Amino acid sequence: MNHKLRGNRAGVAGLAATVLLAALGGPAVAQPAADEKALIDDLVAANRILYRQGVVDGFGHVSARHPVRRDRFLMAAAKAPGRVTAEDIMEFDLDGNPVDGRGRPTYSERFIHSEVYKARADVNAVVHSHSPTVIPFSVTQVPLRAVHNTASFLADGVPVFDMRKAVGITNNLVSDSARGKALVAVLGERPVALLRGHGNVVVGPDVRRTVSRAIYTEVNARMLLQAVMLGGPISYIDPEENKLIESGRGSAVTGHSVDRTWQMWLEEAGR
Repeated sequence: MNHKLRGNRAGVAGLAATVLLAALGGPAVAQPAADEKALIDDLVAANRILYRQGVVDGFGHVSARHPVRRDRFLMAAAKAPGRVTAEDIMEFDLDGNPVDGRGRPTYSERFIHSEVYKARADVNAVVHSHSPTVIPFSVTQVPLRAVHNTASFLADGVPVFDMRKAVGITNNLVSDSARGKALVAVLGERPVALLRGHGNVVVGPDVRRTVSRAIYTEVNARMLLQAVMLGGPISYIDPEENKLIESGRGSAVTGHSVDRTWQMWLEEAGR
């Protein structure tokens, strides 16, 4: 029996027990399903890993679409990523409202996440960071392009969201749904967009792949900076090459399984 099937059966069993207890007049306290607990564990690990890898510092956040309710997502309460625990993970609706806030603070830029999930059915995880080497590419005429094989997902180009063009002069924070929608329009169908003078947003099909993309976006930016400093024409990763590279992602046969780097990052994060 695979993990997903076990998780689904555990969730059904948990729901049945809750209903039975309620019918008998007992306490009907819902417990997280197995797949939700696993996702929360990955979210906590993602926060710690992104901090350990230098993609986030005291700021930045990562979220995941709810495993059962596609109109909800999970994200930590407003807290430094390196300090996030399972107890900090909150549930939000797609308007960015906390479902069970319990007085916990929320990230002002949660609308990045809510608007991405509204617009992109293919996205199940979102990272927003102030990835340091990426920011210079958001404020210069040098585009961020793929030069590293593991960052081939950047091959189709990385757009830059300039909030001034969308809503005028602001504090440069995506702190409401209108700003979130404007950002998502620039992101389009791509996996990464830069926010001028601010950072980036990275999206993907699951938490582990999205964390990997966020890390390798930063790594690629460092390498591209070095290539620019060397001078001369740069031979970028081609979009057609990216299709072949991406088709092997997650394959144990090719050795490109995301889990291999995830487990390494997890150990480095001290979990």
